Amino acid sequence: MPKRIAVAFIILSSMLLVLALYLPGSPRQQSTTGATGTVAIGGPFTLVDSKGVTVTDADLKGRYSLVFFGFTRCPDICPLVLQVVTQALELAGPAADKVQPVFISVDPERDSPEVLGAYIANFHPRFVALTGTVDQVRVATQSYRVYAAKAPLKDSEGKDTGDYTVSHTGYVYLMDRDGGYLAHFQKEATAEEIARRLGQLAP
Repeated sequence: MPKRIAVAFIILSSMLLVLALYLPGSPRQQSTTGATGTVAIGGPFTLVDSKGVTVTDADLKGRYSLVFFGFTRCPDICPLVLQVVTQALELAGPAADKVQPVFISVDPERDSPEVLGAYIANFHPRFVALTGTVDQVRVATQSYRVYAAKAPLKDSEGKDTGDYTVSHTGYVYLMDRDGGYLAHFQKEATAEEIARRLGQLAP
């Protein structure tokens, strides 16, 4: 009898685990492009835009937002992702009007407001580009669970050049009107995929 009880307990536990993973509302990855669910991403930050005006997380509330962390000296991934977001907003049509695109620098020592302003002008005109002090940017990256770290550049002989790049998380985060996480897109996501998701947003 005790053996039967133990077996029954194991079966019941397995069924509860499966239900916990697949019931609606459970945080789980749904695809390699985007994910939805209750995730602790987003939170308070205080930064400045390309005109030197202070912007906080509260300023983004009331609209959906697409948030991407990168830096202006990024050689490939950052400009490609920003271009994809630009194309997605254009493809989404009227649905894009309720979405604020945001670019946050992970290289505040080199990305001044002026540098950001010149850089972001190459992308969608509604992009807001943000930077700040090292500590302010660290708070923002921690709020969004973004990894960012300097990586020294070396010459052909393996010696430090004195310059650096920044290794960082490459997700684009879709946030709701209250600053809560809705979904994320990996750097390989296409403009069509992002536009399609924006078209599903509530009015």
